[in-house]
Amino acid sequence: MKLSTRARYGLRALLDLALHQGEGLVSLKDIAQRQEVSLPYLEHVITPLVAASLVKSTRGARGGILLLRPPAEIKLSEVVQLLEGSIAPVDCVNNPALCHRSPSCVTRDIWIEMKSAMIQVLDSTTLQDLVERQRKKGQVETEMYHI
Repeated sequence: MKLSTRARYGLRALLDLALHQGEGLVSLKDIAQRQEVSLPYLEHVITPLVAASLVKSTRGARGGILLLRPPAEIKLSEVVQLLEGSIAPVDCVNNPALCHRSPSCVTRDIWIEMKSAMIQVLDSTTLQDLVERQRKKGQVETEMYHI
């Protein structure tokens, strides 16, 4: 299963916000540049995050966005499901009535297990976990280039 660019860029934008938390409003233009995402697409991705009250958006010359909750309280499962919808690999996982074979289908059992495993990983990982991983990777890269 592939996640769409919407989910991937949305998580990157939230990670960027979390890394700059405490600096006040962060401009979408700055996030777009740092994350190498087009500004119009980033604006499109941020809209559902604003609607879900994960971020606050302020317009104007000094406008920008900021997280409304601490990164440790934002689970990746919430973000991915908000931006992707269901992460079920096939439609019959969420709606067995779509296929008359659902009750006896062993491959459907595997798809259900896949969805469960993905949710478990995403549910046990917070935005703060990504911040910490990013900082560790940054330290490793800095150490590698300053030998």
